[in-house]
Amino acid sequence: MSPADDVDQAVQLSLATLRTAPPDSWDAKAGSLEWTCWETVEHLSDDLFAYAAQLGPKSPSLDVPVPFVWESRRPGGPRNTVHADRAAGPAGLLQVLEASGAFLIAMVRTASPEIRSHHVFGASDAAGFAAMGVVETLVHTHDLAEGLSLPWTPPAGLCSRALTRLFPDAPQDTDPWLTLLWATGRGELPGRPRLTEWRWYGEPRP
Repeated sequence: MSPADDVDQAVQLSLATLRTAPPDSWDAKAGSLEWTCWETVEHLSDDLFAYAAQLGPKSPSLDVPVPFVWESRRPGGPRNTVHADRAAGPAGLLQVLEASGAFLIAMVRTASPEIRSHHVFGASDAAGFAAMGVVETLVHTHDLAEGLSLPWTPPAGLCSRALTRLFPDAPQDTDPWLTLLWATGRGELPGRPRLTEWRWYGEPRP
């Protein structure tokens, strides 16, 4: 599958799971996060939108992000450019997520493979931003699934491709989904302590 196809698959799987949530459950905390499930979907939507935006300029900056305004709606809430209209309800919230994913999918499909753009974890290319979008979608859907009491286990191949692109030091002989949770500070692997700090490596590699 192409990097854009991976983003599409991750977002559609996430949406299919989140659409089963009870409509009155969105103010629950999202797993171990300090955000509500509603705020976490807004944050995920914002991540996907921001990665798409980084690929937009013809000559992207390698030093700073595209300067959209980020605002938190409450103390301790996520700082986003993207916020969903609460009056639109959960269906509207998930439509915002799907639209943000579509922006990233389109930009990954059309951006020049030579483009490099800023990210705090290393200037990256379109395939790198696609992998970031996949990781954000998979792990934040995990957070949401915990808060909403929903089952969530994404495909091993999708996890493996994201790990290969962004986490070159992650073990390769363990379950890919459990390994991705470990690599993002959300779980443990046999013989390995839970990570309290983590990062990915977005720079293109030979």
